[in-house]
Amino acid sequence: MLFDSETSFEAQLDVSGSSMSADHHGCPCCSTIPASMAAISEFGDQLTDTRYWSTRGPKLPDSETALWLNAKVYTMDEDRPFAEALAIRDGKILAVGASDELLVEYGNDLPIIDAAGGVILPGFIEPHMHFLPIATIGQLEDVGPFRFSKTEDALAHLKCLAAQLEPDEWLLARQFDPSLQEGPSELTVEQLDAVSQTHPVLIYNASLHFAYCNTKALDTAGITADTPDDPASPYGRDASGAPNGVLKGNRAIGTVARHNPGRGNHDLAAGALAVCARANRQGITTMCDQATGMTRGIEEVEIYEALAASERMSVRLRYSLSYALAKRWDETEVAFGRGNAWVRAAGWKIVSDGSNQGFSGLQRSPYLYQDNAGLAYVEPDQLTEMVKERTAQGWPLVIHANGDLAIDRVLDAFEATVESGLSLVEPCRIEHCSILHDEQIERIRALGLSPSFLIGHVYYWGHAMRDKVFGEAKAVLLDRTRACEEAGIRWTLHSDEPVTNMNPLRCIENAVTRGLWKEPGQQLAPWESVSVMSALRAMTIDAAWQCHSDHEIGSLVPGKFADFVVLAEDPMLCEPNALQDIAIKQTWVGGRLVYDDAQDEQN
Repeated sequence: MLFDSETSFEAQLDVSGSSMSADHHGCPCCSTIPASMAAISEFGDQLTDTRYWSTRGPKLPDSETALWLNAKVYTMDEDRPFAEALAIRDGKILAVGASDELLVEYGNDLPIIDAAGGVILPGFIEPHMHFLPIATIGQLEDVGPFRFSKTEDALAHLKCLAAQLEPDEWLLARQFDPSLQEGPSELTVEQLDAVSQTHPVLIYNASLHFAYCNTKALDTAGITADTPDDPASPYGRDASGAPNGVLKGNRAIGTVARHNPGRGNHDLAAGALAVCARANRQGITTMCDQATGMTRGIEEVEIYEALAASERMSVRLRYSLSYALAKRWDETEVAFGRGNAWVRAAGWKIVSDGSNQGFSGLQRSPYLYQDNAGLAYVEPDQLTEMVKERTAQGWPLVIHANGDLAIDRVLDAFEATVESGLSLVEPCRIEHCSILHDEQIERIRALGLSPSFLIGHVYYWGHAMRDKVFGEAKAVLLDRTRACEEAGIRWTLHSDEPVTNMNPLRCIENAVTRGLWKEPGQQLAPWESVSVMSALRAMTIDAAWQCHSDHEIGSLVPGKFADFVVLAEDPMLCEPNALQDIAIKQTWVGGRLVYDDAQDEQN
């Protein structure tokens, strides 16, 4: 066992003096809220037992042998980018080529599937998401902006749900995002007491670093005007000093959440399998968990491996270890490359700052209309030492940096590491890499680094970045995909779910159009738009490369795994604004059919 069950999750946390411990409300990467929920799951150490997972859900189907003919195959292989036929055997690609040629060679040996002009692509790869946090909070009621554009509508929905609860049962919800929802900038007892005065109500902000509760929840937790604040995680208060229901940070949230007697009913296993199934419906065959350890501590590696060994996990998983558990990871045998084709350690994750829309991304100059310039979760000297130490241990670095000053410091750390004589384990990544200046792009190119862009920042928050966060002159520096491509830098796109939902075709559309969700027909920095093929590469072969897996997945070439997706339309011929509407017909992982829309419709 990697995990010491007698050591609490909180005791395992070690950020080596970084300000993450002060909980500055950055993003799900460094939130311990999923841990506080999952740690009390009734399933405990069963999650590390393959036999337990074998009782949950159906076993994966057997790998099929087949010859696909009359298809339109985009291989993402530079030597042969297009084909008409695809042969698979024993979970791998046997051949790719012209229909008549493969029919002659394999027609007598393989069952034939007539694709009838259907479009086949390598399976999509989600290079940055949070697996167990999604499985944990995904079972709470969604009251976010993609469901309710107005806060008042979300509250009305919650009031209806409260009326259906048993006496004293808690009402829990997630994804409230005041930066995208029309209404107040926060929820207080004034709004939530109108939802219910008899049931405790607890609503999580989309960042997982804030929560909001009603008077009943405060009373149940015994929190009054006399309750002292933790300076790093205080209670919101009204003019008289009484708590107003706003919980700022994980410690404050925990003082309320732990009083919910129903919290142990959370089924983490069901949530995890549901995430896999949902990924398959989006055409995803591989996903990368960024910040492994932040939900159940270091036992997460064993959970992943047990799940994969049970043959119930229908999507490949790569993962990056969270630096917050550095000392605990160092006591284990987990190293870069541990695992197999289903589950593998692919990086060491560091969070250097917060989020721009949360005004905690570290900036060179203050935010628009504010004196605040964001926060450093790790100080520069400390960041450099972390990069050197983990590089010397053979880890590829995956560093979260949103603000331009945070990116400066990350680049300084990489340059200092190289100048010390160490060679980076390529590719090393900068996550989100949101605000980029020209000279930073040149430094990224010179170091051989690779950015992964949360392209939803443009689509969902572009108007806010322009009008509330940065101003137009700086907002146009957001997610500079085209500039990086022209500089010869490989880059990818990601969802960072739960920040935005996993949906590769939506990410592709966002990169191609640079459209704004709140302002249809408008674009942010349209000169940063990329071609459809570039965006497809970002979510297939380039994502595989970033996840240190391009030797086995990401393109359709003989010898690689038969991971592919069948689309209802050709994205190269589709209207750009309709890319995300293309239907996923089938998803295959290792020659196994893991999603079929025909069966989905029947169910």
